Amino acid sequence: MRLTVQSDYALRLLMHVGAHADRLCTIAEIAQAHGISAAHLMKVTHRLGQLGYLETVRGKGGGMRLARPPERIGLGDVLRDLEPDFHLVECHGTGSTCVLTGHCRLTGILDAALQRFLHHLDHYTLADLLPAGELPLLPSFPIKAAS
Repeated sequence: MRLTVQSDYALRLLMHVGAHADRLCTIAEIAQAHGISAAHLMKVTHRLGQLGYLETVRGKGGGMRLARPPERIGLGDVLRDLEPDFHLVECHGTGSTCVLTGHCRLTGILDAALQRFLHHLDHYTLADLLPAGELPLLPSFPIKAAS
């Protein structure tokens, strides 16, 4: 599984803005700090604003800030909102042409793994990614050894 560039940039942008809550941040500043395209960040900023994660201020002296406290921005929610799909294999999408569809147990196993991945992310917020944030201790999931 691989997250899209949009999700990667969105998480970096949210971390940067969250770490500088005392002021407005600009796309140019974040692009330079992270070595990423300002054009891509503009699209990501727009999308995060639409989704209610960012508040943007236009004009001279404008920029962006978090639209809600970092403790109320769940990592699982951000990824669910930004990722176009979580199709780990072809049969997860519509119009699958896999000859094993309906006779394969892999789909169920991958579905369960994806749900555990998202459930794990649901235990964390943007606040956990900020410099002062400490990660809560979570129980580890037992890993079944391959036979």
